[in-house]
Amino acid sequence: MSDFSAGNPADPNPNTSSNKPTDRRSDTAGASADDLDRDFAEVEASLTIDPDAPAESSKGRKDPVRVTTPSLVMVETAFLASTASLMWLVSYYLSVGPWMRILFPLPIALVYLRWGFRASWMSAVVSGLLLSVLMGPYLSILFCVPYAFMGVQLGAMWRRGSPWLPSIAIGTLISTFGFFFRMAILSVFLGEDLWSYLTNRITDLIQWFLTFLLDRGLVGIDALSQTNVTVVQIATIAIVLFSDLVYLFTVHLAAWLLLERIGNPIPDPPHWVQVLMDEER
Repeated sequence: MSDFSAGNPADPNPNTSSNKPTDRRSDTAGASADDLDRDFAEVEASLTIDPDAPAESSKGRKDPVRVTTPSLVMVETAFLASTASLMWLVSYYLSVGPWMRILFPLPIALVYLRWGFRASWMSAVVSGLLLSVLMGPYLSILFCVPYAFMGVQLGAMWRRGSPWLPSIAIGTLISTFGFFFRMAILSVFLGEDLWSYLTNRITDLIQWFLTFLLDRGLVGIDALSQTNVTVVQIATIAIVLFSDLVYLFTVHLAAWLLLERIGNPIPDPPHWVQVLMDEER
């Protein structure tokens, strides 16, 4: 009886048999904790998105696209959009001079050079909204067409390294379209046909030039009666295109001189322009 209560005499440690279940339970708990940590690590790894890895989606299902815009992009876009708007406002109310017109598309073009397509259109939209609040929708539209669109176009072509000739040509067409667009809006608001007024002024200019040539004996008197409406309209469009061509050339020249100093250069001008600028310097 005493031997039975004392345990098995062959077992040197009578408590060993009683501790085995406890050790087994602790081993099982440790293994389950390791498995739980491993499961958590796998779940966390599956939920982590690698920004450098290409997007993988199953067939027939598109994963949502999340566009992350850095704060620097938003700050510079807002700042340059407000700069373009304030230049337009100052030029309109204070009549600083026609030279400021050269700078109107440059802030939006600079946004495209620094941050790309989306940021430049955001700056154009923000400029239009800001001007619509400060000056009204009418003057806001007059800025957006053509200067905001021109800024996006110039920035796109400059970023792709386009030569001056195609960028000036496309910009001239946008500027000419903006001129006739503004004339159409003004005609609606004023209730008068400004195109007829402009053609009449061009007719007077042509008549003055022909009279000047007649006084010098270079043309006959029949030349004064040869001007008609079609010739005057063609001359008007040619004058507008030529003025816009000169304007776009000055915009490119100003951008070439200014943007290079802030670390966003545009393509180099033709060789003859560089020679002229070197001689001026």
